Amino acid sequence: MTRVARRGVCFVISAPSGAGKSTIANALRAGDSSLVHSVSVTTRAPRPGEKDGVHYHFRSLEQFRTMADEGALLEWAEVFGRGYGTPRAPVEAALASGRDMVFDIDWQGHRLLRSALPDDVVSLFVLPPSMKELDRRLRSRASDDAAEIDRRMAAALNEISHWSEFDHVLINEELDTAVREAHAILLASRLRTRRQTGLVELMKEYGAA
Repeated sequence: MTRVARRGVCFVISAPSGAGKSTIANALRAGDSSLVHSVSVTTRAPRPGEKDGVHYHFRSLEQFRTMADEGALLEWAEVFGRGYGTPRAPVEAALASGRDMVFDIDWQGHRLLRSALPDDVVSLFVLPPSMKELDRRLRSRASDDAAEIDRRMAAALNEISHWSEFDHVLINEELDTAVREAHAILLASRLRTRRQTGLVELMKEYGAA
């Protein structure tokens, strides 16, 4: 019988800072061992416990800009004075081998990634229950000072204004529910007809082609 293979999915999750995109992405990876983690490049300094090549590829701003200029990044941006980007080679290798990747990046990264890989991206925008709740979540993290939080809140409305560019939208009111909904989107994306190679040959064996 013909073996039906599948091209991998780029599952992009975006949200304003504090809405839960990284938490949802990490929960998906923890619950599905087949998912490949895309290790981003960043110019920020490592936080305690972070390791180069595991949590991020830590590079200087000059190195980061060189990678962008040479086309070594599928998408990249400088946000709040820091550079973030996605290395091209490991993503293209994963997709070709049928492995899925989950990305927690901003709307600009989503736009660039979709432009670079238009047939491979499935996207999800995560909304907070309210702007008041978003402010509470940012302040409860205690990882940024008040000025940084105010800046992130000011940027949130602009980020949310791009919701319609995404394939799917969910409101992260209760984390477990949001994770289940995100996983359902990923599962459905894997079964899309165009992602499965060998279907025509299989249909011939069924006598249905």
